[in-house]
Amino acid sequence: MWRRLIYHPEVNYALRQTLVLCLPVTVGWLLGSLQNGLLFSLVPACCNIAGLDTPHKRFFKRLLIGGGLFALSSFLVQYLGEHAVPLPAILFFMALLLGVTGEISPLHGRLLPGALIAGIFTLSLAGRMPIWEPPSLYILGTVWYGIFNWFWFWLWKEQPMRETLSLLYRELADYCEAKYTLLTKLTDPEKALPPLLARQQKAVDLITTCYQQMHMLSASNDNHHKRLTRAFQVALDLQEHIAVSLHQPEEVQKLVEQSHAEAVIRWNALTIAARLRELADNILYHQLPERFSMEKQLRALEKIARQHPANPVGNFCAYHFNRIARVLRTQRPLYQRDLMADRQKRLPLLPAIKSYLSLKSAALRTAARFAVMLAFASSLALFFNLPKPYWILMTVMFVSQNGYSATRVRIQHRALGTLAGLVIAALTLRFQVPESAVLLVMLTLTLAGYLVIRKFYGLAMIGFTVTAVYSLQLLALNGADFLLPRLLDTLMGCLIAFGGMVWLWPQWQSGLLRQNAHDALETYQEALRQLLGNEQDPQKLAWQRMRVNQAHNALFNSLNQAMQEPGFNASYLADMKLWVTHSQFIVEHINAMTILAREHTMLTPQLAERYLQTCEVALQRCQQRLEYDGPSSDSNVLDAQIEFHQGAVTVLERHVKRILSHLGVMHTISSLAWSNRPHHGRWLSRHLRKSA
Repeated sequence: MWRRLIYHPEVNYALRQTLVLCLPVTVGWLLGSLQNGLLFSLVPACCNIAGLDTPHKRFFKRLLIGGGLFALSSFLVQYLGEHAVPLPAILFFMALLLGVTGEISPLHGRLLPGALIAGIFTLSLAGRMPIWEPPSLYILGTVWYGIFNWFWFWLWKEQPMRETLSLLYRELADYCEAKYTLLTKLTDPEKALPPLLARQQKAVDLITTCYQQMHMLSASNDNHHKRLTRAFQVALDLQEHIAVSLHQPEEVQKLVEQSHAEAVIRWNALTIAARLRELADNILYHQLPERFSMEKQLRALEKIARQHPANPVGNFCAYHFNRIARVLRTQRPLYQRDLMADRQKRLPLLPAIKSYLSLKSAALRTAARFAVMLAFASSLALFFNLPKPYWILMTVMFVSQNGYSATRVRIQHRALGTLAGLVIAALTLRFQVPESAVLLVMLTLTLAGYLVIRKFYGLAMIGFTVTAVYSLQLLALNGADFLLPRLLDTLMGCLIAFGGMVWLWPQWQSGLLRQNAHDALETYQEALRQLLGNEQDPQKLAWQRMRVNQAHNALFNSLNQAMQEPGFNASYLADMKLWVTHSQFIVEHINAMTILAREHTMLTPQLAERYLQTCEVALQRCQQRLEYDGPSSDSNVLDAQIEFHQGAVTVLERHVKRILSHLGVMHTISSLAWSNRPHHGRWLSRHLRKSA
């Protein structure tokens, strides 16, 4: 029980975050310097936002850079403020100066909001202590944060990777179970596929996270992580075989009517799903798996395949379930992959500065958005004669996310959570409670908040707001005076962040749909060139297959976010949703072709080349239709390949022909969707202004 409790992801995370915050407070209270302990506990908030708790092979180097940027921000706010530089100008300059970190790499980009929040926190300290004390506080606080997290990750070895792998195995179990539970319902793809697409999306997202963790830790070269890298290789094999589909619903229905295949296939799928969930627990809780066998289930499936040799469904399921069972039984991958293929690009400082100065730089747009929002918020505070508007500025920083949908949800949760927390604090401040009891309640609320923050941000904000009120009560005995101004500050900060996300260089996902669709088609083209060409390296084929899955996933994520954006064109997105569904079919055919190409060659070089040429023509037609609003050719690319081959059609050929069929449908959908296309952010912003 204790093992399951201490290794549980939410409990482990909550304990780490609570201890790193509360230990300085406890030490300060015991030494009679509670104020310094409370101030010291502000630093971990900056470190969390800056991602300094991310396990990394350059962990201490990132801590040095992060602590230096925090101290620099704190010093600039105080020094420039003393020389009568207006606060809006200070924050505008700092945001643009520090924004170059986003051009170096995505992980470095998280240093920007962390450093800005460090400068904002300093506003509450300026004038109360010497100019050197806040920067020293940030440096010492970052050192404490780094030492504590290093010790924690050393104590709970490999825990972040274990959590991700455990989630991946659980998602694969859910995906396998859902896919074969809906076996007879796949005749209507529009209803049956969206749940499967969502589960496939989560699995590929977790695989991408695992690749990034492997890269950040150089795990493939570290014997210490050998067991986890093997478990990841096994997960890639499982995803490869679970994600393939026959896509012959009429054959499925025929086999189900002629035999009890549905029950047998579901029996196999549920057995696999149960084993995957068991392995997920074993990985997370540091346990060795028990022996596994599903011979009875496989024999029943093979019997159905022998009884119905003309129906491809039985053989298809028997083949892939046999491979999955072999991997689950041996706990070894079918073949080794290059796990370091997904190397994150990291620009050196000088090239990053050069790229950052371009108007096309996404990092520059992000920094400029922060700069304008913070300058506007501080100008508004000066207009209303608020000397230290740190709460408005912090709210702007905390609720601003990467996209419109995430920012809108975060604003709702923060505003409602703050309101509820202030009401609770107002009611409880009336009671006379000893200081030790107040600190114990704050500790409990902090632990409870971190237990739920990753799933229920609004509930966590209730506890954190009560803790903030009591912190001010302990520091200056003015917690009651804090209530109404902080509520107004929170609402103002949320409104500014929402306006900034909508009108300051917004990156609407509906405007990115065509580009993501174009990128996905390019990865499909490269995969088909390798599969139908002379490429025989299993590692290259496997990595290209994963690139195909990731490209489709980016497109699927864009579509989901676009459907939640204001003023989207419903007809356009409905067409694109159908386009993405056919794109998913192509991905699954490429998954199956990768397995076939790795095991044996089923086409002559001449036939493979002619199929490849036909596929490239079909892909280029789809790409052109996405780009240009011109007349379309009515010729069917399938007509060119009917005379390719006389005789029996191989399994690989069937996959290629179905890919060509899907591409033909996608070309037609592109023609329809173009007439309904949105004009990116300008159209959406204009629509939103009219609505307002």
